[in-house]
Amino acid sequence: MKNIAVFASGTGSNFLAIHQAILNNEINTKITLLVSDRSKSKALENAKKMGINCFAFRAKAFESKEAYELQILKELRKNNVELIVLAGYMRIIGKTILEKYPKRIINIHPSLLPSFKGIDAVGQAMEAQVSVTGVTVHYVDEGMDTGEIIAQEELDISNLHKREEIEIEIHKIEHKLYPATIKRVLEDLS
Repeated sequence: MKNIAVFASGTGSNFLAIHQAILNNEINTKITLLVSDRSKSKALENAKKMGINCFAFRAKAFESKEAYELQILKELRKNNVELIVLAGYMRIIGKTILEKYPKRIINIHPSLLPSFKGIDAVGQAMEAQVSVTGVTVHYVDEGMDTGEIIAQEELDISNLHKREEIEIEIHKIEHKLYPATIKRVLEDLS
């Protein structure tokens, strides 16, 4: 069994979906660490309740990105992490971590990349008035949402007119696609 770390900044709905998939024996893995850049995130709160090791940090408390990433690396090593799963983590991973985890960091993004990279992908899709958007899981590289695509699933939004409606449907896809993709990536690491 391979150990994973989940990085999350917010509510952690994908973290919960991954955790549930593990409990349901859909993924043969263990979350040994949750990393958050927000000490009051719901994801962090839930991980603590579940008995998962946690590392929370404030970026401004460090002299540089490299400094906090070196601390994260210590935590990753201490918890024998083999795959990093970004689940609503709102920071770009720097070279300090990328160099130690090549092709071992994945992210989920609420659009069909390469369309609508970055923040507020749902808002970008609505503004562009597209009829189809979706969800992408990709490897993380030094860019923003530019890594190699692992999996995608489309969502027809032509009959969805409110942001909340689109977000609900996006989350439904994410909560199935991410655990299934994590399983596949872990199998490929063997």
